[in-house]
Formats: sequence, structure tokens, C-alpha cells
Amino acid sequence: MGLWTKSVRNACVAALALAGAVSCGRADPPGVETLDEIRERGELIVLTLESPTTYHLDEDGEPEGYEVALVQNFAQDLGVSVRFEPQRDLGQLMANIEAGQGHLAAGGVTITEARQEANTFGPAYKTVTEQLVCRRGGPQVRTIEDMADVEIAVLEGSSYIETLQALKVDHPGIEWRTVNAASALPLLEQVQAEQVDCTVSDSTIVAHARLRFPELLTPLVLSEERSLAFVLPLGSELLQPLNRWSEARHEGGFLERLDQRWFGVTHQFDYVDTARFIRRIDERLPALRPHFEAAAEESGIDWRWLAAQAYQESHWDPDAVSATGVRGIMMLTLPTANELGVEDRTDPAQSIAGGARYLANLMERLPEEVQGRDRLFLALSAYNVGMGHLYDARRLAERQSLEKNRWGDIRKVLPLLSDPEYYTTLPRGYARGREPVHYVANIRRYRVLLDLHLDD
Repeated sequence: MGLWTKSVRNACVAALALAGAVSCGRADPPGVETLDEIRERGELIVLTLESPTTYHLDEDGEPEGYEVALVQNFAQDLGVSVRFEPQRDLGQLMANIEAGQGHLAAGGVTITEARQEANTFGPAYKTVTEQLVCRRGGPQVRTIEDMADVEIAVLEGSSYIETLQALKVDHPGIEWRTVNAASALPLLEQVQAEQVDCTVSDSTIVAHARLRFPELLTPLVLSEERSLAFVLPLGSELLQPLNRWSEARHEGGFLERLDQRWFGVTHQFDYVDTARFIRRIDERLPALRPHFEAAAEESGIDWRWLAAQAYQESHWDPDAVSATGVRGIMMLTLPTANELGVEDRTDPAQSIAGGARYLANLMERLPEEVQGRDRLFLALSAYNVGMGHLYDARRLAERQSLEKNRWGDIRKVLPLLSDPEYYTTLPRGYARGREPVHYVANIRRYRVLLDLHLDD
């Protein structure tokens, strides 16, 4: 089993338990139905491709992914449910949507002139660049001319082939082979394993893959920004409602929040920190994991979030100590430890249990209006900067007509707590407001790394 295969499970097997939410068959293809017929059917049939960011099943067997969230939000606008139909590869996805086997295709598909001849594209929802991806310590590629000296494998049917064909006009030495797969991820895994010199992939996929394969390098950007969009069969009546939906979601900030949720943790890649974290999953985490799991059972917070937070606090070092006197795995102050009943801050079990209780208490103190992951992220920021300063940030968000219950907006105003123009008008005054922003971002990245690298 490949490294990515473990985390992107077989959708058709797991889907059998979803009671119709996802189907793997080709029964009852819709053809090119009218909008009224789709609403009468009560179901939007969506062709997709399996990948960690596009479509996969979560631990509860539910569809999850960036494109999944987009489609579900659009379907909610239409008043219908969604049936996802995972496709074998990009070629099958494009052929089946052209044949009317689905109402739309959501597979991170790039708009190209050739594809527009056979299909209708919805409005762009994201832009990417196409990057050459090689391996640290592998062949040196500094210019396009150097590409003639390396073995390149790319995804069959992808826009990457059109990009390479255009480059080959002026650089005839460039050669490549194609591989059938659902996404570029298996090829990125092959580059990491030194089974192929280089491949080509979208910037978003590369950014995510480097969290799993930190040895990957991107020596060249091969294209200008290109747009991703849903694909519709020719003659589909979904284009107009898609355009209205897209405009509303852009204006309402939905796409910005979704982008931050799925790609915010991958924007900045730190090779040294990532490689060290991966090593410590094997070296330090096994001894601590039982304590995280016990604390999770008591607090109700997923143990992986607690482990990610603890790594941000102490790098999983029980003897960690800061210049301000906080110490231990969860870096508790002495007064906080006393309040939590932690007698020995350097004892991993006590520290982790105490830190989890403290985080759970912060979550409970937040207003009911703060929901989902926003509740966790706001509580984590309060763990770092203090609940009083978090409430000051919420006041600033209101003043600036931002949403005080969403982490995406709170992280915009927290840095203002170090600006005298703002902190002098707030009850708690000055705070190092950028620190909780980095704090939460790092914890989110460590959580992604844990999900990618844990054996179960």
C-alpha cells in the first residue's frame, strides 16, 4: 500500500454504509437534466477524484475535502442533497461528465482552451500555478533547459501535458512519460522515493504534499496562475445558478474562510521544523500518546489536537522551561498548575491532563455562538494570550464589522493588540497579538502532520 493510499481510503467500499449519501455505481445516470429536473430528483450527482484536499472519507465515513465543502454549499443553495461519484482518474472524470454521467465534476480541474471545447466550466473558485517538483539531493534543475536532463513523469490527461508541450516548442529536449492516477499525489510520492526524478503538480497539491514528503523541492514555476472550476456537461442549466452562488460566496467571505481552512496551514513550509517533527513522532510521541489519549477521554478534546498543542508548547520535552518560568509538556505557569491540581509540572501525565483541563475550561467559557473548530481555535489563542486579550480582540472585530465568533476574522485583529492606536482603547491593553496567530497556525500544521504520519 502506498503512503498516500493509507490516508485516502477506497471510497466505494466505505460508501456502502452512508445510506445513499455517496454512491459508487453508475446506476441512473442523469443525462443533461434541466434545473427543475435536478430539483425534482432532489440530488446533485457530482463526479470527483480522491485526494486529501479534494475528496476523501473522514474517520466517520463522511465525505470531506475542499471541493466537497464547495459542492455541499452550492447544493444547499439549490435545496438538494449530494451524491459523490469518485472516478478512477482524470480521463474517466472528463469523459463521464462530457457524456452526462453527472451534473457537475469537482476534481480540481484546470480551465484550458482544449477542455472548453467539449465542456462548460463554472466560475473559477481558486487559482494555482503549475510547478516542477523534484527531490532534495536529486538532479539539479535551475532553468527550463535543465529539464531536458531529467526523467519527468506527469499525470495522464492533465493540463500539465499542455504546459510541457508548450515548453517543448522552444526546448525540444524536454521529454516526459504519463501515468494514470486520480491525482498527482502518487507521482509526488515516487519523486520522494527517488523512483522518478521530477513531476509537475499544482501549487496547492505540492504545498500539502510537502507536509508528508518534506524532501520535495519546487525549483521552477512552469505556468502563470491558472483557474480551477467545476466542469458541466454542454447545455447544463447549472451555469447561471453557479455564477450567482459564486458571486455571493465571494462577497460573503465563504471562499476565503474555506481557503484558510484547507490551505492556510500549507502556505509557509519550514523544512527543518517539518523534518524534525516527523522524526519526533517516532522518537518522543509513543511514550506520551497514552497520556494524551487519557486526557482526551477526560476533556473531550481529540488527543491529536492536544498532542499538536503540546508540541508547539514544548516539542514534547517534559523538562522544557521558558525564561518566564512556565514549564513541562504543556508549559503551565505555577499559579495555573496549582489551580488545576498539577503538583509536578515536569510529570508528563500531570502536565498533559492539566493542560487539557485548562483548554477545555477555556472552550466552555466562550459564548455559545462560537461553534465548531472556531471554538477550539479561539480557546487555543486564549491559552496563549489570555482570555481577557481574546475578548479585547472580539471587541476590535465588532468595531471593524468583522465576525467576532470566527477565528478567520479574529486572527486578523489580534495583531492590533500591539498597536497603541488600538490597545490603548481596550480594557486589557497591550498584548503581543501576533503570537497567538502563529501559535494556532503552528498547532494546525502539526495536527495535519500527525494525521499524515500516524500509522492509524
